[in-house]
Amino acid sequence: MACPSSNSQSFWAHEWAKHGTCAESVFNEHDYFKAALNLKGKADGILHMLSSSGIEPNDNSYSLSSIGEAIKGGIGYTPVIECNQDESGSSQLYQVYLCADTSAANFITCPVFPKESCSSEIKFPSF
Repeated sequence: MACPSSNSQSFWAHEWAKHGTCAESVFNEHDYFKAALNLKGKADGILHMLSSSGIEPNDNSYSLSSIGEAIKGGIGYTPVIECNQDESGSSQLYQVYLCADTSAANFITCPVFPKESCSSEIKFPSF
């Protein structure tokens, strides 16, 4: 897992150029990040949702469906789970995607789900 560099301005400029410019007809740069922070606030409890279902970042494996259901139970929408492989080749949780409406005010059911990158059992790595 990679962390952004200490140059925050460069990181946020990259995020705007890569993602925000797709929404330029709806948001200016400030409003785009304000909407993103609002959605982040709505999803901040994901680790708690998982923990409440007995799913912890402890290098244990959990079923993909139990992870999805725990998040759906807390947010109300099925997330898209992306996995990568650890050093031993095991499938592990990498990212959780949630889709938002065009105003970026609320989560919605994702209209398209990307190709599955996870096995049915995935490791939740410690961090």
